[in-house]
Amino acid sequence: MSETLRPLDVSEWPESLAYVSEDMNGRPLRIHGLLANNPDLLAAWWAFRMHVVHGGELSDRHRELIVLRVAAHTGCWYEWASHVERGLEAGLAIEEIEDVKRPLAESDWSEPDALVLRAVEDCLASGRIHADTLAALQDRFNAAQVLDLIAIHGAYMMLATIINSLGLELDTSE
Repeated sequence: MSETLRPLDVSEWPESLAYVSEDMNGRPLRIHGLLANNPDLLAAWWAFRMHVVHGGELSDRHRELIVLRVAAHTGCWYEWASHVERGLEAGLAIEEIEDVKRPLAESDWSEPDALVLRAVEDCLASGRIHADTLAALQDRFNAAQVLDLIAIHGAYMMLATIINSLGLELDTSE
Protein backbone atom coordinates (compact mmCIF):
# COMPACT_ATOMS: atom_id res chain seq x y z
CA MET A 1 0.00 0.00 0.00
CA SER A 2 1.39 3.41 -0.92
CA GLU A 3 1.32 6.53 1.20
CA THR A 4 -1.48 9.07 0.86
CA LEU A 5 -1.14 11.36 -2.12
CA ARG A 6 -0.36 14.90 -1.03
CA PRO A 7 1.05 17.98 -2.73
CA LEU A 8 4.82 17.76 -2.67
CA ASP A 9 6.86 20.74 -1.57
CA VAL A 10 9.02 22.10 -4.40
CA SER A 11 12.08 20.90 -2.46
CA GLU A 12 10.80 17.33 -3.02
CA TRP A 13 10.43 17.73 -6.78
CA PRO A 14 12.98 16.27 -9.17
CA GLU A 15 15.30 18.83 -10.77
CA SER A 16 13.71 18.04 -14.13
CA LEU A 17 10.60 19.96 -12.98
CA ALA A 18 12.43 23.15 -11.99
CA TYR A 19 10.94 24.97 -14.99
CA VAL A 20 7.42 24.48 -13.57
CA SER A 21 8.33 26.38 -10.43
CA GLU A 22 10.13 29.00 -12.53
CA ASP A 23 7.05 29.43 -14.76
CA MET A 24 5.05 30.04 -11.58
CA ASN A 25 7.54 32.62 -10.25
CA GLY A 26 8.68 30.21 -7.55
CA ARG A 27 5.13 29.71 -6.25
CA PRO A 28 3.56 26.67 -7.87
CA LEU A 29 0.02 25.85 -6.84
CA ARG A 30 -1.03 22.89 -4.71
CA ILE A 31 -2.35 21.12 -7.82
CA HIS A 32 1.16 21.33 -9.31
CA GLY A 33 2.60 19.85 -6.13
CA LEU A 34 0.03 17.07 -6.26
CA LEU A 35 0.84 16.27 -9.89
CA ALA A 36 4.56 16.30 -8.99
CA ASN A 37 3.92 12.89 -7.43
CA ASN A 38 4.05 11.72 -11.05
CA PRO A 39 6.84 13.84 -12.61
CA ASP A 40 6.27 12.45 -16.11
CA LEU A 41 2.58 13.35 -15.94
CA LEU A 42 3.28 16.88 -14.70
CA ALA A 43 5.89 17.40 -17.43
CA ALA A 44 3.58 16.08 -20.16
CA TRP A 45 0.66 18.16 -18.91
CA TRP A 46 2.60 21.41 -18.49
CA ALA A 47 2.70 22.62 -22.11
CA PHE A 48 -0.98 21.80 -22.53
CA ARG A 49 -1.72 23.60 -19.26
CA MET A 50 0.09 26.71 -20.45
CA HIS A 51 -1.98 26.75 -23.65
CA VAL A 52 -5.25 26.18 -21.79
CA VAL A 53 -4.57 28.71 -19.02
CA HIS A 54 -4.00 31.40 -21.62
CA GLY A 55 -7.18 30.40 -23.48
CA GLY A 56 -5.56 29.61 -26.78
CA GLU A 57 -7.61 31.39 -29.44
CA LEU A 58 -10.56 32.08 -27.14
CA SER A 59 -11.06 35.31 -25.24
CA ASP A 60 -10.17 35.37 -21.55
CA ARG A 61 -13.86 35.90 -20.83
CA HIS A 62 -14.89 32.73 -22.65
CA ARG A 63 -12.07 30.70 -21.10
CA GLU A 64 -13.22 31.71 -17.62
CA LEU A 65 -16.88 30.96 -18.40
CA ILE A 66 -15.84 27.44 -19.42
CA VAL A 67 -13.69 26.88 -16.33
CA LEU A 68 -16.27 28.27 -13.92
CA ARG A 69 -19.10 26.21 -15.48
CA VAL A 70 -17.06 23.01 -15.22
CA ALA A 71 -16.13 23.88 -11.61
CA ALA A 72 -19.76 24.55 -10.69
CA HIS A 73 -20.99 21.38 -12.41
CA THR A 74 -18.39 19.17 -10.73
CA GLY A 75 -18.51 20.89 -7.34
CA CYS A 76 -14.81 21.57 -7.67
CA TRP A 77 -14.63 24.52 -5.35
CA TYR A 78 -10.80 24.56 -5.54
CA GLU A 79 -11.08 25.54 -9.21
CA TRP A 80 -14.07 27.80 -8.55
CA ALA A 81 -12.14 29.74 -5.91
CA SER A 82 -9.08 29.89 -8.17
CA HIS A 83 -11.06 31.30 -11.09
CA VAL A 84 -13.51 33.82 -9.61
CA GLU A 85 -10.76 36.46 -9.48
CA ARG A 86 -9.54 35.45 -12.93
CA GLY A 87 -13.10 35.79 -14.19
CA LEU A 88 -13.34 39.30 -12.78
CA GLU A 89 -10.00 40.16 -14.39
CA ALA A 90 -11.36 38.78 -17.70
CA GLY A 91 -14.28 41.19 -17.58
CA LEU A 92 -17.01 39.07 -16.00
CA ALA A 93 -19.22 40.86 -13.49
CA ILE A 94 -19.72 39.17 -10.12
CA GLU A 95 -23.40 38.67 -11.03
CA GLU A 96 -22.36 36.84 -14.21
CA ILE A 97 -20.00 34.64 -12.22
CA GLU A 98 -22.86 33.72 -9.89
CA ASP A 99 -25.11 33.11 -12.93
CA VAL A 100 -22.64 30.48 -14.16
CA LYS A 101 -23.97 28.24 -11.36
CA ARG A 102 -27.55 28.54 -12.63
CA PRO A 103 -29.20 26.71 -15.53
CA LEU A 104 -28.55 28.52 -18.81
CA ALA A 105 -32.22 29.40 -19.32
CA GLU A 106 -32.32 31.30 -16.01
CA SER A 107 -29.77 33.93 -17.03
CA ASP A 108 -29.59 36.62 -19.69
CA TRP A 109 -26.34 35.90 -21.55
CA SER A 110 -25.14 37.53 -24.74
CA GLU A 111 -25.38 35.26 -27.78
CA PRO A 112 -21.65 34.32 -27.83
CA ASP A 113 -21.53 33.72 -24.07
CA ALA A 114 -24.70 31.62 -24.18
CA LEU A 115 -23.31 29.60 -27.07
CA VAL A 116 -20.06 28.86 -25.20
CA LEU A 117 -22.00 27.86 -22.09
CA ARG A 118 -24.39 25.70 -24.14
CA ALA A 119 -21.42 23.89 -25.69
CA VAL A 120 -20.02 23.25 -22.21
CA GLU A 121 -23.43 22.02 -21.05
CA ASP A 122 -23.60 19.64 -24.01
CA CYS A 123 -20.18 18.24 -23.13
CA LEU A 124 -21.09 17.88 -19.47
CA ALA A 125 -24.36 16.12 -20.30
CA SER A 126 -23.26 13.80 -23.08
CA GLY A 127 -19.52 14.02 -23.58
CA ARG A 128 -19.91 15.81 -26.90
CA ILE A 129 -21.18 19.04 -28.44
CA HIS A 130 -24.57 18.43 -30.05
CA ALA A 131 -24.84 19.00 -33.80
CA ASP A 132 -27.01 22.13 -33.57
CA THR A 133 -24.71 23.70 -30.98
CA LEU A 134 -21.65 22.78 -33.03
CA ALA A 135 -23.15 24.32 -36.17
CA ALA A 136 -23.87 27.55 -34.28
CA LEU A 137 -20.34 27.54 -32.83
CA GLN A 138 -18.82 27.10 -36.28
CA ASP A 139 -20.86 30.07 -37.54
CA ARG A 140 -19.50 32.28 -34.76
CA PHE A 141 -16.04 30.90 -33.92
CA ASN A 142 -13.13 29.63 -36.01
CA ALA A 143 -11.92 26.02 -35.93
CA ALA A 144 -9.08 26.75 -33.48
CA GLN A 145 -11.51 28.42 -31.07
CA VAL A 146 -13.91 25.48 -31.18
CA LEU A 147 -11.06 23.07 -30.47
CA ASP A 148 -9.80 25.29 -27.64
CA LEU A 149 -13.29 25.32 -26.09
CA ILE A 150 -13.34 21.52 -26.09
CA ALA A 151 -9.75 21.31 -24.80
CA ILE A 152 -10.34 23.78 -21.96
CA HIS A 153 -13.46 21.87 -20.93
CA GLY A 154 -11.54 18.58 -20.98
CA ALA A 155 -8.53 19.94 -19.12
CA TYR A 156 -10.66 21.25 -16.28
CA MET A 157 -12.75 18.08 -16.12
CA MET A 158 -9.49 16.18 -15.62
CA LEU A 159 -8.35 18.60 -12.92
CA ALA A 160 -11.74 18.52 -11.19
CA THR A 161 -11.62 14.73 -11.09
CA ILE A 162 -8.12 14.72 -9.58
CA ILE A 163 -8.90 17.50 -7.11
CA ASN A 164 -12.25 16.10 -5.99
CA SER A 165 -10.98 12.52 -5.80
CA LEU A 166 -7.98 13.41 -3.67
CA GLY A 167 -9.59 16.18 -1.60
CA LEU A 168 -7.08 18.87 -2.53
CA GLU A 169 -7.38 21.87 -0.23
CA LEU A 170 -7.36 25.45 -1.49
CA ASP A 171 -4.12 27.29 -1.95
CA THR A 172 -3.37 29.79 0.77
CA SER A 173 -2.24 33.29 0.05
CA GLU A 174 0.77 34.33 2.02
